[in-house]
Amino acid sequence: MTDIRTVGVLGAGTMGNGIAHVFARSGFAVRLCEVEQRFLDRGLSTIRKNLSREAEKSKITAADADAAFARIHGTLDRAALADCDFLVEAATERFEIKRDLFQDIDRIARPGVILATNTSSISITRLAAQTSRPGRVIGMHFFNPVPVMQLVEVIRGLATSQETFDTVHALAQNLGKTPVEVNDAPGFVSNRVLMPLLNEAMYAVMEGVATPEAVDQVFKLGMAHPMGPLTLADFIGLDVCLDIMRVLHDGLGDPKYRPCPLLIRMVDAGWLGRKSGRGFYMYDQKQ
Repeated sequence: MTDIRTVGVLGAGTMGNGIAHVFARSGFAVRLCEVEQRFLDRGLSTIRKNLSREAEKSKITAADADAAFARIHGTLDRAALADCDFLVEAATERFEIKRDLFQDIDRIARPGVILATNTSSISITRLAAQTSRPGRVIGMHFFNPVPVMQLVEVIRGLATSQETFDTVHALAQNLGKTPVEVNDAPGFVSNRVLMPLLNEAMYAVMEGVATPEAVDQVFKLGMAHPMGPLTLADFIGLDVCLDIMRVLHDGLGDPKYRPCPLLIRMVDAGWLGRKSGRGFYMYDQKQ
């Protein structure tokens, strides 16, 4: 733990910028890497806004917010991650994208550096096999919004060493998070249980059992959920939900994980939820 001072984060999207935020707020120097300037600018802007909001709510001081933001260096050059002591990938939930990233960062990073992935469903074991250091590859699954949510699933691949697990477990605690040990399986615990629930709620809408509003009201009022499953699906992103359902279906081979046809059609239409302005509900594009 003491030798981790500079952390590389690959991806400045919703999860990546949140991960960079919590590392910087905890005193780490951060290299935030993206593939296009517009994505990097958007991620940095979100971090600045969220740090300012924390200062306004007196969770941190304005000086601490400024200092945290100053610790983040944005880059489009993956080679800039060569001096990092720890790397965490937060790219799109597609194996092919993550495979290529892991092959590349394995080449760039120093031999002893741990490579973590924020994947929410993809096999840690399979990603680790793309590298020359499978014992130093691990899942570090944060939850959205990262600065707020306490849970981190720390996922062992088949080859993950005890030293790697212990380091990442301690690192999550150092970030003020609560790490929970999970073994490698499609969807791990969180999404193996959550996504079929959201998927079944979509079937209820598709089959005319109830409207999205009614389904969500049942869960909010009857099960004390803070938001209904379809509101949550829109918040996560319907494309992300579909990717995870496909990982579950392919990995577990059980037809109960078949993605709802309505979900597939909505993603095909570009109705991805809150981020696109339309999902099961309509949203202001500025949100």
